[in-house]
Amino acid sequence: MESTQGSTLSTNVAGLVEGSSARREFYYLDSLPIYAKEFIAGGTAGAFAKTAVAPLERVKILLQTRTEGYRSLGVSQSLKKLLQQEGFVGFYKGNGASVLRIVPYAALHFMTYERYRSWILDNYSPLGTGPIVDLLAGSVAGGTAVLCTYPLDLARTKLAYQVVDRTPESSIRCSRPQPAYNGIKHVFQAVYREGGARALYRGVGPTLVGILPYAGLKFYIYEELKTHVPEEHQKSIMMRLSCGALAGLFGQTFTYPLDVVRRQMQVENLQQGNARYRSTLDGLSVIVREQGCRQLFAGLSINYIKIVPSVAIGFTAYDLMKAWLGIPPRQKEKTVSSAT
Repeated sequence: MESTQGSTLSTNVAGLVEGSSARREFYYLDSLPIYAKEFIAGGTAGAFAKTAVAPLERVKILLQTRTEGYRSLGVSQSLKKLLQQEGFVGFYKGNGASVLRIVPYAALHFMTYERYRSWILDNYSPLGTGPIVDLLAGSVAGGTAVLCTYPLDLARTKLAYQVVDRTPESSIRCSRPQPAYNGIKHVFQAVYREGGARALYRGVGPTLVGILPYAGLKFYIYEELKTHVPEEHQKSIMMRLSCGALAGLFGQTFTYPLDVVRRQMQVENLQQGNARYRSTLDGLSVIVREQGCRQLFAGLSINYIKIVPSVAIGFTAYDLMKAWLGIPPRQKEKTVSSAT
């Protein structure tokens, strides 16, 4: 039904602009292979979700990396101080790199999840069509997307970590140093000069360790929750938002300390004492010993505030884009429909 609705929508809109370029574009979209449509749907969903929570993401990074002036502040105080120091544009500092990363990341994540899931169903039928398949496909898809887009995440973190005080008082004191990086390209050039290609993947270890269970749990919980929703509410946007929010909430809680280690590893060369952490486990132990257990969950409250709309918007936008592009329902959805 979802596929039929998407195709009908495309046909109706195209009919309104008979002979126009818009109609040709709809025909072109209809002719794309399924994996290309999944790629487009995933990238669009990621861009919407990331931009919606960019201010909260900036503050979370400042709290995670113990940036001077923000260590003891709460979420609302940090947002207020950031607005005073850098203005409204400060909320979106590093968001360019974030969107550049999240579009291919989300596109690859959703697309490879669908491809891995289909491959598992075709080759390992004893696993059935239940949650184990979603867990495995989501985990491997998350790892694939991270490896392909990690340097952009590194650039986003380094840009967001820098705080430039633009208040009148700061221009008189001149006490705050100039930013080390002035754009994505500059980050890549500087990091490459410092440590070569390997430096562009600094912190990828905890990222992979964290993303494998997080991505799997996120897809598993989302798809599992949807199966318990009555048929008449399956297409409800509020249902999708609620399931997506819960999926992100549970998945992020289990893996958050690894995200803290990753952020601190990414900004080490901007702090005194480079390369403090030799590995993910070493990073966890050093943070607990030197900064306390609470630091492993620094920014978690704001992450809860951020993750609810972020994952919810992402999953909802993805489902709506799939319907609009006319992507057929998954095998699991067909099984559930026939059973009901």
